[in-house]
Amino acid sequence: MSTHLPAGTAGNGPYTLDITPERAPLAHASLRVLPLSPGGRHTFATGGSEWIVLPLAGACAVTVDGATLHLAGRADVFSGVTDFAYAPRDATVTVASDDGGRFALCGARCATRLAARHGPASGVGVELRGAGSCSRQVNNFAAADAFDADRLIAVEVLTPGGNWSSYPPHKHDEARPGEESDLEEIYYYEIAGAEANPAADGVGYQRVTPSRARAGDGLLAEVRTGDAVLIPDGWHGPSIAAPGHDMYYLNVMAGPGADRAWLITDHPDHAWIRARWDDERPDPRLPLYNSPPEVPR
Repeated sequence: MSTHLPAGTAGNGPYTLDITPERAPLAHASLRVLPLSPGGRHTFATGGSEWIVLPLAGACAVTVDGATLHLAGRADVFSGVTDFAYAPRDATVTVASDDGGRFALCGARCATRLAARHGPASGVGVELRGAGSCSRQVNNFAAADAFDADRLIAVEVLTPGGNWSSYPPHKHDEARPGEESDLEEIYYYEIAGAEANPAADGVGYQRVTPSRARAGDGLLAEVRTGDAVLIPDGWHGPSIAAPGHDMYYLNVMAGPGADRAWLITDHPDHAWIRARWDDERPDPRLPLYNSPPEVPR
């Protein structure tokens, strides 16, 4: 059953958001949000999961397996692509920030221990999906075909105010080789202030409906900055940004299959929308930003 976790309701210890299989109705995926004050540091054990440290706001240093990876980060999720750090299972990780910030820890239970490493911002592919009012931007920092991990898949999506994303509704809750993956998913949201009123409390909306494969309760949630939605199964979408308020969400996915792939099935009632995009242009407001050029070493 899908679950809406409003901001402030799923914190634990140092984390303002702490979603793990031990604390949530998920078996594979994890997401934590770690705020650090200036000079702050936090150490955690990766256990049986692989993790990516992703700056939401601010810079940090990540120490793992005897190496320190310096992340330049960003001012906020609406200002640019960020670099990130990958930490393997069975490791100890320390995140430290001179100036403070907020950092997402994206995790997935896994079987193989890979090497710790830095993911440069210049290597993050920025993709435009959809067209017209269904246009959105996807930052493929840990997409299945973009970054090497064992089970973890994670991307960022930016939806201009007034647009729909995660559309057409789709699902990935059945293992059908070459057609669909079995992946549970976490959505984490941040909503931008309106240009005319930066202090305005923006909202968005997230819809989830049961699939034929796994019947359950549906969800229509009003989401705000700091909220999360857990999607163990079902058709999900649209994700709707209110006019005037750009919407960001971080998607973290993982599943039981050894084949790390994102294969989806569109809802049969709405799949027709893709053909209409052939005659439409992407929203001219996109991309909100591009990846920076590679810095020569």
